[in-house]
Amino acid sequence: MSKKETPLQFLKQFIPEGSYDLLNPFFEEHTIYLTLTRERKTVLGDYRSPSKEKPFHRISVNISLNKYSLLITLLHELAHLTTWIEYHHKVSPHGNEWKNHFQRILMPFSGKGFFPLEVEHALRDYLKNPAASTCTDPILFKALYQYDIPKKGYKLIDDIVIGEQFITEKGKIFKKIKEHRSRSRCIEITTGKFYLFPGIIEVKTVN
Repeated sequence: MSKKETPLQFLKQFIPEGSYDLLNPFFEEHTIYLTLTRERKTVLGDYRSPSKEKPFHRISVNISLNKYSLLITLLHELAHLTTWIEYHHKVSPHGNEWKNHFQRILMPFSGKGFFPLEVEHALRDYLKNPAASTCTDPILFKALYQYDIPKKGYKLIDDIVIGEQFITEKGKIFKKIKEHRSRSRCIEITTGKFYLFPGIIEVKTVN
């Protein structure tokens, strides 16, 4: 099966030590169906509000995330839950109302030693104006990325050196030509066309 239904206690092994005690009150106060699911390419987590057919909150989080990313993603989804309780569907999914809830929910987890210092610092800056995904914040993304399980032969575009070739997920081969502030100029080998790649895209190196 692609999903694994998990008792709440099972969650402890996937999040930073000690953080469970701050999470537990959310599950005591609300009826939440929590699912840890295999990696999804386009989403890290998901929240579904109660319905007539399923009168409970539903949250899913990718089990492949490292423990720091998983905790942040879970708090992200819990912010959707508390925003829905207050506003239902009257506000945008990642508008100011959600941002305010996310900030309030995440702040108690800050400064407790749950996160490495570089993640803590990046997270504090991110919280000033949280986006729909941590993947859109390059500093926070890179701080979290170093705690992922290494994938042999893969690098971020930012870590590719000038002149080095790499393969994208679609199998196209590029060579890095020049670095800009947040993107890199690359040339596709077969067509000679130039493209700009965000620095936090993961690609496979050409040996």
